[in-house]
Amino acid sequence: MSEDFLIHSDPAPGVRLLQLNRPDRRNALATPLLVALAAALEAADAAADIHCCVITGGPKVFAAGADIDELAAKDAAGGLADPRIAAWATIRSVRKPIVGAVNGWCLGAGNELLMCCDLVVAATDAQFGQPETSLGIIPGAGGTATLPRLIGRARAMRMVLLGEPIDAAEARAAGLVNEVVPASEVLAAALAFAVKISGRAPLALLQAKMSVKAALELPHATHHTLERQAFALVLGSSDKAEGIAAFKEKRSPRWAGR
Repeated sequence: MSEDFLIHSDPAPGVRLLQLNRPDRRNALATPLLVALAAALEAADAAADIHCCVITGGPKVFAAGADIDELAAKDAAGGLADPRIAAWATIRSVRKPIVGAVNGWCLGAGNELLMCCDLVVAATDAQFGQPETSLGIIPGAGGTATLPRLIGRARAMRMVLLGEPIDAAEARAAGLVNEVVPASEVLAAALAFAVKISGRAPLALLQAKMSVKAALELPHATHHTLERQAFALVLGSSDKAEGIAAFKEKRSPRWAGR
């Protein structure tokens, strides 16, 4: 798959914009595109000058699912040995904040990609769904594992068992997205989130994201211990000293990321 199917740009200091670019296939997340996205996020995660990523599908559609032709060709053995497993693991392990910018359809693997984002801005006409049971399969990258943890059992069961999408208003009420804006404003709003994030202390952001994500995975007491360890770690950072000094001196902080 051509690298043109994933467009990279840095629209603001500290911000990496990644745009899915298969408009003829409604940005279906074929394996080469998913692998390229994982590699791009991994590179941004390692780049000292990048503090936040934005993922968008463009003004008409976010991603309408996996690639149907690929699904048709896979059997059980192929599913277990699928390179997509490693790509999804890489995407989920990105340490830096990710903002999703969603226009139009966000279905199947597209909705699972959305759930890898930390903040999400959606258009008023966006639609979110897990329609896989309509194809005789089930979600395989978080649609049954992560979705009920985010929006609750009842909504997740409806989306998965009936294949019914929810609109942006319900997605916001359920906690799947953070902001709903007119379609023409989605990318600008997502970039505004990213710029604001990029102006905050990099080390604190990494630890904060890690600790919040742990709420979906760890028992409460274990999570408290992890949170306290992360808190102690940032207490010893030069950014903590700079942040407090800047607050007292009523000036903007100059973060070092250490």
